[in-house]
Amino acid sequence: MTPSYDIAVVGATGLVGETLLSLLAERNFPLGQVYALASENSLGKEVELGRKTLDVEDLATFDFAKVQLAFFAVDAELAAEYVPIATQAGCIVIDNSAQFRDEADVPLVIPEVNPEALAAYMHRNLIASPSSSTIQLALALKPLLEIVKLTRIQVVVYEAASGAGRQAVDELAGQTASLLSGRPVESKVFAKQIAFNLLPQVDDLLETGHTEQELRLLKETRKVLSEPDLPLSPTVIRVPVFFGSSATVYLETETKLSLTQVRSLLENAKGIELVDENGDYPTPVVEAANNDPVYVGRLREDLIQANGLHVWLVVDNIRKGAALNSVQIAELLIAQARLK
Repeated sequence: MTPSYDIAVVGATGLVGETLLSLLAERNFPLGQVYALASENSLGKEVELGRKTLDVEDLATFDFAKVQLAFFAVDAELAAEYVPIATQAGCIVIDNSAQFRDEADVPLVIPEVNPEALAAYMHRNLIASPSSSTIQLALALKPLLEIVKLTRIQVVVYEAASGAGRQAVDELAGQTASLLSGRPVESKVFAKQIAFNLLPQVDDLLETGHTEQELRLLKETRKVLSEPDLPLSPTVIRVPVFFGSSATVYLETETKLSLTQVRSLLENAKGIELVDENGDYPTPVVEAANNDPVYVGRLREDLIQANGLHVWLVVDNIRKGAALNSVQIAELLIAQARLK
């Protein structure tokens, strides 16, 4: 008889939490009892788990000893408060926030990239899932790093509004409607108007002029790929797209790779779908939204540098960029017989 597992989804009413529940049903995860948890402001609400409806319960009073696994889809502040409570109760936590990603004894896992890192969860009963920007970049770089050293990587990430949560999606929708109706806009979630605009700041600015998100992308990518000196220079921009983040990547290799070699590596890589034939290319809205892969296109050699390559990436930032990666981590725990 196939075992089942009692789980909790923390932040069940948010974009990532709702997608987590949907994916658990879609992928036939071996579920026992499922608890949908959120703050007291969400009490009385219901969420869907496949054809089932779950009542939202209070995170503050929940006993995590009742579950074997907890998915956390909340901000770093809430994760800092409640993840230790959950792990000390004996359940394994998969956390989507940035709170624990940089800690040395917490594995940062993308199952297609570094499944071997999962074993380190035993230090604290905790696994961190990277940001969507890290996930799409690491999946694309991994197959190249297996055969060649990368001497330079420049990436510009175009992050969707949904990366800042449901209120950000609502703000983009509201501003768009207001502008099309000739009304003034109001910005509450973002520092400036997001509709029909680009914001070259995602997260707080540091003294260096970089943002927290850019620094995290550097640190997380190095950690996931076990490349502590990876020569990565990131820029992250918020764009007026609801779902689906993109990235343009320029990289230089120590020895030249032909486009045929690169295409072959990417076509055979897990989690990647190459869309680069007959002038076609992937976009965040048409290809990535509501789909699982990281899509790769616009593959081309640099016009100046002999060993330079350009790549275009898109991913559903809420699905593979958060919820799906977490579910795949849980599936890996089961496959490795680590979830009892």
